[in-house]
Amino acid sequence: MSFQQGVSGLTASARNLEVIGNNVANASTVGAKVARAEFADVYARAISGGASSIGLGVNQTAVTQQFSQGSFQSTDNPLDMAINGGGFFQLKDPGGMLQYTRNGQFKVDRAGFITNTQGAKLIGYPANDKGVLVPGQAQPLTLPTAGIKPSITANVNLELNLDARGKTTLDPAISPVINFNDANTYNNATSVNVYDSKGQEVALTYYFQKSTTDTWSVYAAANGTPVNPDGAGNPQAISTLKFPSDGSEPINAVDPTLPLPPIAFAVPATTNTQGSVTEPIAVVKLDMAKLTQYGAIFGVTNVTQDGFPPGQLSSIKIQPNGIVLASYSSGQSTPIGQVQLATFRNVQGLQPQGGNTWSSTFDSGDPITGTPGTGNLGGLQSGVVEQSNVDLTNELVQMMVAQRIYQANAQTIKTQDSILQTLVNLR
Repeated sequence: MSFQQGVSGLTASARNLEVIGNNVANASTVGAKVARAEFADVYARAISGGASSIGLGVNQTAVTQQFSQGSFQSTDNPLDMAINGGGFFQLKDPGGMLQYTRNGQFKVDRAGFITNTQGAKLIGYPANDKGVLVPGQAQPLTLPTAGIKPSITANVNLELNLDARGKTTLDPAISPVINFNDANTYNNATSVNVYDSKGQEVALTYYFQKSTTDTWSVYAAANGTPVNPDGAGNPQAISTLKFPSDGSEPINAVDPTLPLPPIAFAVPATTNTQGSVTEPIAVVKLDMAKLTQYGAIFGVTNVTQDGFPPGQLSSIKIQPNGIVLASYSSGQSTPIGQVQLATFRNVQGLQPQGGNTWSSTFDSGDPITGTPGTGNLGGLQSGVVEQSNVDLTNELVQMMVAQRIYQANAQTIKTQDSILQTLVNLR
């Protein structure tokens, strides 16, 4: 019986060394998880059910992986990702089977899919051409190859202060009452570039002319062409602002208790600085509700508009919630998809498949999917990868212990052999 015990000990120690050796080999493997060999003692049982008080040795019961968090390492690849918390990336291999991994080293293949080194595609929620995420069944994520389409300007927002100390420039005897090329006919001006349906720039300039105390006329020109001309082509005001005596926001003539509503006007076709003819813009809404008239110099605090020119893809950024943002040369950013993660009730029930991936089993249960940062799923960090959670120092110590155990089991076999030899030599 001692031979059987010793042999089982040698076998168990050898298996333990194999597990330790695999851990050491994967100490620098991104997303790898340390494995642990588990053993149980073996006892003979009689027909009556009672067990012998002397065991038969040891038996390996399982090799389990420990899914503790690994440390993060920065990279220069924006597509590299690490999960800070629980969960797995979902991949679809070339055969269509789902795989799960903690290795976030991704790249783009020739078809535009986000894949790992083995060609498995990252799963997530796609976005439509307007940057709106499409709910429903997740699918392999792709990066766009085409640029972003231009967007015509529809709204302009101005925030500025008109100097209450400014002189009155309106002279009814002068016609026209304003000359955009003569700064003596208006008090102040500011410009903003808006965009037509082709994404061409239109320099839209606003001129402010003080008519009377607390009253200002607002004119506009597109590339120097009056926006609201009269029959003779002379500029006409697009709006008249009336300020209260304290100089705060302009008064709404219809309902003084409400803010001033936006002013709507059309922008005509013009010739821009590049010599091209721009398309007309049917309606632009100008919000001037935040203008003030204080006794301070003219100052613009904010000018915004919602149009933009066409642009080409320049960079990719992945947010902690898994949304993949594409940035374009036009300065715009739009979502192109969202990474989906999965977790399991029993992660140790997953079956290793090699290539830093696992597959689900009956023991692991069905995957529980969701977006990063929700439920039990961790958030994402872009530009980093999760290193192996193998503690190399601990593995080397365990290796020495396993080696000594192997030697001790070999010694029991040697001792039993010596005893048998003594018995054989009896006369």
